Amino acid sequence: MQNELSFPQLRHQVITENKNGINFIIAASICWLLISTNWLMPYSMQNKALYTFFCTAPMMPLAFLLSKTFKTSWKIPNNPLNELGLWLNFAQLFYFPFVFIFFAQYPEQFVMAFAIIRGAHFFPYAWFYNTKSYAVMAGVISLGSALIGTMVKENPSAMVAGFITLCLWVLSFWIFADYKKAARKSI
Repeated sequence: MQNELSFPQLRHQVITENKNGINFIIAASICWLLISTNWLMPYSMQNKALYTFFCTAPMMPLAFLLSKTFKTSWKIPNNPLNELGLWLNFAQLFYFPFVFIFFAQYPEQFVMAFAIIRGAHFFPYAWFYNTKSYAVMAGVISLGSALIGTMVKENPSAMVAGFITLCLWVLSFWIFADYKKAARKSI
């Protein structure tokens, strides 16, 4: 029989075994780099918007492969917080009708809308992983995407996607540093 872990111990276990979700952040950065490249191609606006969805397809396989590289856990037995991380990710799906409206009616602004939602969905992970990095970058990504998407005149979608890629690289270094600090603490 396993001893009951306290909430701080359960959270610490998620932080250290998932390493603050670094495999997902790096996988996402690769997908956003593909999206940026897609928007530099000479395709129609509607095709670029459609291909943007295709660029996100490698997300889970990449996250899985990176979990092997970083030795992160996908499932932590007997830790109810681990499942919460998945539910926090699912929350963004309720905003996807908004994304589909942009896809169908405003394909030139589609990447901006997609980026705002993807960035904002990081906010609860600040609490989940007990790090300010996710909260800060949720704001930076969402507001930065809105500003770039509405103010840049020449290919704003490629610029937004490139901006997200850079933000995700910053976030990956930040969460890895936070993970290292947490790993040194015993709870």
